[in-house]
Amino acid sequence: MSFLNNLEWRYATKKFDTSRKVSSENLDTILEAIRMTPTSFGLQPYHFYVVNRPDVMMKIQEASWNQPQVGTASHIIVMCARNDLMQTKDEYFDAMSWGKAEIRASLAGFEQMVTGFIPNSSPEWAKKQAYIAQGFALAACAELQIDSCPMEWFDPVAVGQILSLPENLSVAVIIPIGYRALDENPRSKVRFPKEKLFTFITE
Repeated sequence: MSFLNNLEWRYATKKFDTSRKVSSENLDTILEAIRMTPTSFGLQPYHFYVVNRPDVMMKIQEASWNQPQVGTASHIIVMCARNDLMQTKDEYFDAMSWGKAEIRASLAGFEQMVTGFIPNSSPEWAKKQAYIAQGFALAACAELQIDSCPMEWFDPVAVGQILSLPENLSVAVIIPIGYRALDENPRSKVRFPKEKLFTFITE
């Protein structure tokens, strides 16, 4: 199927087939799509936990008001935003310069601009970047005909405690992935027409 057809096919799956698991190869493809996500300045101010341990998944389900897609999924991708943005910046420029001082020096103008931006960014900025990664994850799943369900309705503090998150991370969104259960009955997809969504300003 084409990309648009795959987007038409996908929906927020509420119950997965527990007998089917996402292969390591397909999981790697989804994670690579996340890794290649574009972000502001390229900073990638996030970290991801990939969970497929049943006992941990059930604890996360409890912290998600027992929504069944969490416990029945093949894997859960927990997307966390970083709050240590200066550290993130230093790691990024170190990677960009291959740890070489002379290359880092040549990037001084760019680094100064990013350094000036960070104190003015709100805590929500990194979370917004994680949401961009979420979109790429959902698109990659659709391309592979793997079901997914982006979720905000959970207790982020409780999920963070379950995963023993370090202080520099906070949970932004979780994505259970897998294969829809046979008795799932997805609603028809409803999207506004182009006339309602787009305004064209032309010559």
